[in-house]
Amino acid sequence: MTNLLRHHLFWPVAALVALLVANTVASPGFLAITVRDGHLFGAPIDILRTTAPLLLVALGMTLVIATRGIDLSVGAVVAVSGAVALSHIASSPNPDSPVTVLTAIGLALALCLVLGVWNGFLVSVLGIQPIIATLILMTAGRGVAMLITGGMITTVNSAPFKVLGSGFWLGLPVAAVLAFGVFAVVAFVVRRTALGMLLEATGINPAASRLSGVRSKTLTWTVYAAAGLFAGLAGLLISADTMAADANNAGLFIELDAILAVVIGGTALSGGKFNLSGTLVGALVIATLERTVTVVGISPLVTPLFMALVVIAVTLLQSPRMRERLTAATRRPVATTPPEPQSAARPDSTEVKAR
Repeated sequence: MTNLLRHHLFWPVAALVALLVANTVASPGFLAITVRDGHLFGAPIDILRTTAPLLLVALGMTLVIATRGIDLSVGAVVAVSGAVALSHIASSPNPDSPVTVLTAIGLALALCLVLGVWNGFLVSVLGIQPIIATLILMTAGRGVAMLITGGMITTVNSAPFKVLGSGFWLGLPVAAVLAFGVFAVVAFVVRRTALGMLLEATGINPAASRLSGVRSKTLTWTVYAAAGLFAGLAGLLISADTMAADANNAGLFIELDAILAVVIGGTALSGGKFNLSGTLVGALVIATLERTVTVVGISPLVTPLFMALVVIAVTLLQSPRMRERLTAATRRPVATTPPEPQSAARPDSTEVKAR
């Protein structure tokens, strides 16, 4: 039991199970999954689909935080991605052409990759603090998206592009398949190669890792580029779900949800060791929590307060001091054997000499 409480996934998984139980009590058919036209439908499937964009952003955020950084610009990058893709499709004479959709996706991801490289350049080369460097793009990115869309909400009607947001593949949502597929690839790379260890070394002590031969600047540059790329893909999923590009509201505050998912998963903001599996559970907790608010019937006026209380409870249980106290409380007191009775007093030296 003590080892179980110490595990970094115990409390996030416990919170996820508690939310699922609360939803099931409020709506007995919450966990029911049905098959319609060969596709899976139900609340759990909807949670997986809504988790997909957040999981992609949180994945990039985990890698950035592992290097002792932060990326506040991912929400703006999400807006830029949707603006580029939908503007290109809207200006095309044939929005239903697969070539047009693939070109729009390629342009959006390429620009988001450039934005991520820009963040990495500011942090790793110019030495600007990550929170300041990404704050620049956070404020300017939505302006760029507004310029791309002309200050209007761009809408399109493209069946191939809509597949990204609401399509199905092998019965599962395409968005969930893409997000979890990218997550699996990244998890395999960072845990089955030396890349994960190098990221942790860079986050623990950048100077020492650089002196030991680790290219910490290149790694830092790479993770910011990856964060921009993943945020761009999340932006495509969000815009394909609504079939609209709203520069003001697309991806709004998703950077905060991503940071919360990382923290709930047990990754410290101080950098170093990171937990991708914890980030996955954290993203599921946040998506399930948003669904719980609707199912339980909590008033929209107190919804932010309810979500904040749940997040605070999970993060407190994840804190090292709370873990130590819970671990100490579960330990059984060790039984102590009473001291053996002392034998007869030893003869003093005079008696020994007399004998």
